Amino acid sequence: MLYIISYDISIDKRRAKIAKLLEGFGQRVQYSVFECNLDDRECAVLMRKLQRLAKPAESDSIRIYRLCSPCVKKVEIIGAGPPVETRADVYIV
Repeated sequence: MLYIISYDISIDKRRAKIAKLLEGFGQRVQYSVFECNLDDRECAVLMRKLQRLAKPAESDSIRIYRLCSPCVKKVEIIGAGPPVETRADVYIV
């Protein structure tokens, strides 16, 4: 499932930690926006880690949007940037 994750974090150190975490799960498509193609387990792990890092009491905001398969096919990109995050299926025999 494709997730769009955006954040608004005012503390530089915490923002850098959250960006580094997200880089391990997907690709940055804009400064504070990531596309992450995750299965249910990966999503749960990421959510737990984000909840530990974020400080809502200090005005941190993280938004997670889940896109269904038909919606992903309708994503349009205007201008520069990477294509929509996709996961390549790899089979080792």
